Amino acid sequence: MTIVDRTDQVSGANRGISKGGLRMDGDRLVRDASPAWLRKGVEASPEALGTDYIDLYQVHWPDPATPIGETAAALAELVREGLIRHVGVSNYTTDQITEFAAVLPAATVQPPYHLFRRDIEADLLPYAQAHHIGVLTYGPLAHGLLSGTITEATTFGADDWRSHSPAFTGPGFRHNLKVVAALGRFAADRGATIAQLAVAWVLAHPAVQVANVGSRTPAHLQESVGALDLTLSQGDLAEIDSIMAAAVPLGGPSPEGMT
Repeated sequence: MTIVDRTDQVSGANRGISKGGLRMDGDRLVRDASPAWLRKGVEASPEALGTDYIDLYQVHWPDPATPIGETAAALAELVREGLIRHVGVSNYTTDQITEFAAVLPAATVQPPYHLFRRDIEADLLPYAQAHHIGVLTYGPLAHGLLSGTITEATTFGADDWRSHSPAFTGPGFRHNLKVVAALGRFAADRGATIAQLAVAWVLAHPAVQVANVGSRTPAHLQESVGALDLTLSQGDLAEIDSIMAAAVPLGGPSPEGMT
């Protein structure tokens, strides 16, 4: 994973940053933000990361089986013990973050955010800005749709959730490929790739500090870094909005849906 932020920094994902709250139950991935499971993960992370403490520990997903206040209290205790410096949440709604903050204010929130998924603009991003919560987005390439490599002929493995997702099959998918093509032409006119445009667009939002981008090769990493050289004007953003007006919005999988 590559972390690209608006301070022109690029880093790896293991600089004292860790996440917890998921575990395998047989062949199923389940949510578990219970105090015992979180403590187990936190106590194991510093050695794995090669640090004495975790700079930022984020809860992957809200756990319906564990009260949010109980999760927050467990992490607050780990902060007092010096094992964690800052706590964040991922995939939490604004109401859930508010409930969490009644026990322990979250330093960060990590939501999905890309050109085809903009629901957080209505509520979560303004809330984070007003409460000085750092926003570390994930999925700026829309699960590969904005990578510039997916076509109608693309197939996915049986174990890939996209193989059975309506977001990557059927008429909606084919329609969105036309939107992607239009975005590609817009990016090319500015000397950028569509992936660079997608990352730059995410970072253009004033409430967003970080875009997490999957990078499997050095070339992917270099392309992501190139997004920092692309500055989008208000006119550019308006033109992108015009292109996206024809898009079919996308969702994403739950952790349970990824196995």
